[in-house]
Amino acid sequence: MRRLPDAKEGTLSKERASIVNGRTLALKAVEVGLKERLRLGKGEEKNGGRDKTSILAASFEAVIGAIYIDGGLKAAQRVVEALFAADIGGPSAERDYKTELQEISYRRFRTQPIYELLAARGPDHAKRFTTRIRIAGRELGIGEGASKKQSEQAAARAALVQIQQEQQ
Repeated sequence: MRRLPDAKEGTLSKERASIVNGRTLALKAVEVGLKERLRLGKGEEKNGGRDKTSILAASFEAVIGAIYIDGGLKAAQRVVEALFAADIGGPSAERDYKTELQEISYRRFRTQPIYELLAARGPDHAKRFTTRIRIAGRELGIGEGASKKQSEQAAARAALVQIQQEQQ
């Protein structure tokens, strides 16, 4: 907010979403050298855990949490601001289809999208999720991903494509 004092809520939400997501946090973990310092079990090491976005992102969050516990809010804030300052106001690391769809949904349909988990298949280490989106009673998209969040993003993207096609 200090960096973009005149920005509207929607812009600030997009900025936050572009920074506070697994992919960006995993990239920061690699950037600060956490990848090489992780202590993993034999199985996780063997299965490429050192390169998993979820593990890298969670590790980065844990380090920020440790800084907060050890040094307090101001110390954690200084570290976070130093690490993310260049990312604020720049190109978005990851497009947030859910936020885009929510904005369009309110403008066009005066309601919010409803996400419904249709399926969760596969073993725990390789689950696939399928999500459906309905807006104003209409099914507008189905998406699949390795996490619920990814399947929701994929479904939102499909819904955006459907809405765009209907406008043409």
